[in-house]
Amino acid sequence: MSDRAADRARYDRATAHLDAPVAIVDLEAFDANADDLVRRAGGKPIRVASKSVRCRALLERALARDGFAGIMSFTLAESLWLARAGFTDILLAYPSADRDGFAELAADPKLAGAVTVMVDDVSHLDLIDAARGGGDETVRVCLEMDTSLRKLGGRLRIGALRSPLHDPERMAALARTVTARPGFRLAGIMAYEGHVAGVGDAVAGRPFRSRAIRLMQSAARKELAARRAEAVRAVRAVAPELEFVNGGGTGSVQTTAAEDAVTEIAAGSGLYVPRLFDNYTSFRGRPAALFAQPVVRRPGVGVVTVLGGGYPASGAAGPDRLPVPYLPEGLRYDPQEGPGEVQTPLLGSPADDLLIGDKVWFRHAKAGELCERFAELHLVEGDRVTATVPTYRGEGKTFL
Repeated sequence: MSDRAADRARYDRATAHLDAPVAIVDLEAFDANADDLVRRAGGKPIRVASKSVRCRALLERALARDGFAGIMSFTLAESLWLARAGFTDILLAYPSADRDGFAELAADPKLAGAVTVMVDDVSHLDLIDAARGGGDETVRVCLEMDTSLRKLGGRLRIGALRSPLHDPERMAALARTVTARPGFRLAGIMAYEGHVAGVGDAVAGRPFRSRAIRLMQSAARKELAARRAEAVRAVRAVAPELEFVNGGGTGSVQTTAAEDAVTEIAAGSGLYVPRLFDNYTSFRGRPAALFAQPVVRRPGVGVVTVLGGGYPASGAAGPDRLPVPYLPEGLRYDPQEGPGEVQTPLLGSPADDLLIGDKVWFRHAKAGELCERFAELHLVEGDRVTATVPTYRGEGKTFL
């Protein structure tokens, strides 16, 4: 029996008492992935990206392990909720325009001490000040640096359209504004190289594209390491008390951690290892988060139909944003239908061995977005469900 067939047998036994649709996290795989992230980080702490987990119990599980410290959140409302729940080191990774949230933050010393917000423009500071509503707590801020690779005098750009702060001089200028402005404390710098950490360099069936990606990433890492170090020096000259410099992502943990200027690494998807993380040469993780849909029809030879399954991931639309049929091996989508809102036909010889009510296991394209579809995650150890925990959605929280 292959490893994947053995996993299918375990998951089926563990969830035999549960009707599908159902979502699980294999804790042995989750923990092994956590250990691999820590190993690749080379002694630098890993800040867990909550958007890639979206389950408080599993955030706590990761943070209880040596090598993990702090959360990287994705909305201000989520940050405040986590802080009230007892998490104490939360970096909001994206600028916010949540005026009510900033009023709460500025009025509560516990929240203000636990949450650091992201800024890349003086207008962000203006918005926070206008939203304070009498709250006088010091707001901790982090500057986000643009990590994109620019060539041909800036006419060619590779990387996400994020912060306008590309040059060290602009970073230092905003740092001077923050440190001179009452009610704010400059706590850190974030520089997320998504074009390196979030783009697989081993695309199946695309050897020339894969090589081009590796060449781009090699050039991007070299350019960014020099520019990030210069930016950190420039900002530390303004704010010597700077607490952290955050960089990386699951796909670039070891290379980002090797930079002296970086003090911590962000990662989260590497705990679940969704399908987009199969396309990397730098590491191999174990799929930990899966969902199952029930077989509800057998239309003919080599075909079964499962309930639902149309759970596309965010990003530019394409086949790589779709969940992938995983267990049993050998199933594929009907190209005329794909995964559907209410039903999904699946083709392949394994379909003939499936009965009405059997489970087909899928992997989501991305990590935490799976949790927006399920209220609970069943935690599997061996061939047993040992706990059932709520996702953010299960706790009534849908932040985005």
